[in-house]
Amino acid sequence: MLTQPTLDMLRELGLYGMATAFQELDAQSEARALEHGEWLAILLEREATLRRQKRFETRARAARLRHDARVEDTDFRAARGLDRGVFLKLAGCDWIRQRHGPLLTGPAGVGKSWLACALGQKACREDFSVAYHRAPRLFTALGLARGDGRYARLLKALAKTDLLILDERALRRDVELTPQEPAAGRLPTMQLHITERLQAAQPA
Repeated sequence: MLTQPTLDMLRELGLYGMATAFQELDAQSEARALEHGEWLAILLEREATLRRQKRFETRARAARLRHDARVEDTDFRAARGLDRGVFLKLAGCDWIRQRHGPLLTGPAGVGKSWLACALGQKACREDFSVAYHRAPRLFTALGLARGDGRYARLLKALAKTDLLILDERALRRDVELTPQEPAAGRLPTMQLHITERLQAAQPA
């Protein structure tokens, strides 16, 4: 088998996952009993897995989530009124595909931001682009952008995002998107409000 030329070609083509898997299989004597199709399936699966992981890492970095949270680490035993079924349904991300926006409400300190970041991380894994913003800062930036010519460009960037997470939403009400603006009405937005009770609301 022309191992080194094959490895060189895979790397030249940017197929690093396949190259790594090829090296590993070539070093295993039992792998020589595999059919060509089985080798190819293993190499393709490794390449696909590597690419999915790289896309996730890129999206997670761009999202700038406040917490390194994961849905599978959610503590449903905590006394905060979180409905497991509703939360896990939200983790399926269908509401993003349908362009809906859930609302997480509850008193300060019960974990709304953590839960939102867990859903944001899951959205990144599902290959959605995500942006996390604290509402006061984002709305201040929008207000300033109105006066210096950056407003349309900022809205365009927001509109390209699959999911916008707005934390501390209830703290600012003086800046809103009008129905005529590109991001209004079609950008799935997860909003977090401070109230007396936490609930993962059904998608609106």
